[in-house]
Amino acid sequence: MNNEVVPVEIREILPASEGAAVFIGNDEKVFVIQMDAAMGAVIDAARRGVPKERPLTHDLMGLVFKGFGITVERVVITSVREGTYLARIILKQENQLGTKLVEIDARPSDCLALASAGRRPMYVARALFHAVADMSGLLAEIHQMRAEQDGGGAEGEEEGEAGKDRPAGDDEDEGEAGEGERGGPSNPK
Repeated sequence: MNNEVVPVEIREILPASEGAAVFIGNDEKVFVIQMDAAMGAVIDAARRGVPKERPLTHDLMGLVFKGFGITVERVVITSVREGTYLARIILKQENQLGTKLVEIDARPSDCLALASAGRRPMYVARALFHAVADMSGLLAEIHQMRAEQDGGGAEGEEEGEAGKDRPAGDDEDEGEAGEGERGGPSNPK
């Protein structure tokens, strides 16, 4: 697995015209998946450990997993097909009969929410990581602008199109998202 995937983390989540821009990467490169504002908020709250009065869907999934002795081993953003990001959740169950690993197809936003809530590792397929445009410079510019404004950030988050993750600047409507998330390696502005 080590040669096939690249470890990543969520570097930043910012409001965007299509909802939320999730900056994902490492010291080498950062890329952006744009998703629904509500999913961006769920992921951001999970990664910051914000307590909730009642469990959200991803919390409920985690509780069900825990009840059956299942853990999220890792999540992997695997590829882009027809402008849609695809991902997998790798689940692990250990019991008296042994250890079982199961891979499940999932939206990257769901993978990121579960991994963030459970503090589990996140990966991107190496081929995809090398194909996406590097947005490290853009993220650095945003951080610089914030620093110059003495911590003032962008407000007025707009609600995006539910269930679709797109690269920043992807303004085309490419139809239904289907089982994945919107996006692609040929990037944005």
